[in-house]
Amino acid sequence: MQRLPRHIAIIMDGNGRWATEKGEDRLYGHWHGVESVRDITTGCAELGLEYLTLYAFSTENWDRPAYEVKGLMELLIETIKKEVPTLNKNNIRLHVIGDVSMLPDAAKNELNEALAETSHNTGLNLIMALSYSSRWEITKAIQNIAADVKLGKLLPENINQDTVKNYLATKNFPDPELMIRTSGEYRISNFLLYQLAYSELYFTDTLWPDFRKENLYEAIVDYQGRERRFGKRVSN
Repeated sequence: MQRLPRHIAIIMDGNGRWATEKGEDRLYGHWHGVESVRDITTGCAELGLEYLTLYAFSTENWDRPAYEVKGLMELLIETIKKEVPTLNKNNIRLHVIGDVSMLPDAAKNELNEALAETSHNTGLNLIMALSYSSRWEITKAIQNIAADVKLGKLLPENINQDTVKNYLATKNFPDPELMIRTSGEYRISNFLLYQLAYSELYFTDTLWPDFRKENLYEAIVDYQGRERRFGKRVSN
């Protein structure tokens, strides 16, 4: 318990495959994936973790079939509405990163209410990546840096890694120490490309709707068995 990561990021993958294996529509998998979100979020809060980032919806997901996108947005609205009492009960504060301007008005309204209603909580910070992609985030950061240089607020020669970080959507959060991806895929899919530079990566064949606290604990124990060197030599 003394060697827990401060921040875990998760790519929640496998909802559609899980549903297909059961002969159901993909949306059936997304609905059941919400159970895993609740279980893992509660588990992280119980462990005393400080930050959990969940990759819920990427900018590329807008290109999915219209019925699936519509269903995902309806699921998002209903889930936010239902889960706020649970977040408050567990002292969890909700945050969002991503291009939320692309969300339907109903989703934005529910999201803003949830952000306000959980803003007083001091436990786990739950960061939902919605309509997010790392290339979008980095492009936006470069645009804002360029604008401030043009206005004379920033000198090009003074731009460093800290400057870049302060223009990212995650500027208020530490980088994840551990990134988990479910469903057996071995890629990070445009997720936190800048922030994952020195994160430990953990891949599991478990599909997201089947991922529970026990799977989370296994990932953390695996992380604790690794030596984090940050490019330095192995210690003797």
